[in-house]
Amino acid sequence: MLQNIRIVLVETSHTGNMGSVARAMKTMGLTNLWLVNPLVKPDSQAIALAAGASDVIGNAQIVDTLDEALAGCSLVVGTSARSRTLPWPMLDPRECGLKSVSEAEQAPVALVFGRERVGLTNDELQKCHYHVAIAANPEYSSLNLAMAVQVIAYEVRMAWLATQEKEVEPKEETAYPLVDDLERFYGHLEQTLLSTGFIREGHPGQVMNKLRRLFTRARPESQELNILRGILASIEQKNKE
Repeated sequence: MLQNIRIVLVETSHTGNMGSVARAMKTMGLTNLWLVNPLVKPDSQAIALAAGASDVIGNAQIVDTLDEALAGCSLVVGTSARSRTLPWPMLDPRECGLKSVSEAEQAPVALVFGRERVGLTNDELQKCHYHVAIAANPEYSSLNLAMAVQVIAYEVRMAWLATQEKEVEPKEETAYPLVDDLERFYGHLEQTLLSTGFIREGHPGQVMNKLRRLFTRARPESQELNILRGILASIEQKNKE
């Protein structure tokens, strides 16, 4: 089940950080590393700092875009400091671990970490269902990339161990749409709003961002998303009459 949890690094600029992240992952039982458009490719320094976790580096998936790394995932959590300009559903690391383990039983989960200096962009953060913030010392809150991965990976492992130590009562599984399905829905929604004149071509303003936040907060199930797609299709059909 832990194999279903992806650690996604976006545009990492130092190979040593890749190695240190691999080490942090493997100590907690995580091995599924994705590198999005790394500014440098893994090298001997990455292998050296992996310190026995070179297999994690060797098996890492290298892709050009974040969308590729998130494809097929039903839950995406992005690391971020709390932001007043981009309010979003927040988790602390413990909640992140619990939710990741719970949902990884059904579909892949992505935990996304940004660039060493500037983190994730707002556009990248908007692709996440939740943001996770590490409550570090406010007087010195600087964690490097591997430290941040270690904190989150530890909470994932603790949550996973808890499921191994006790009998988990069977529960009704909730099917959530994959990231790919949500992106198609947002594209469909935007086209429908354009066709009705609610937003203008090339000038969607903040409407689409706010709608993304609304649906992220509501987190519709797969059947509910299908209903929404059906409503949009009905509106489009009516517009053609």
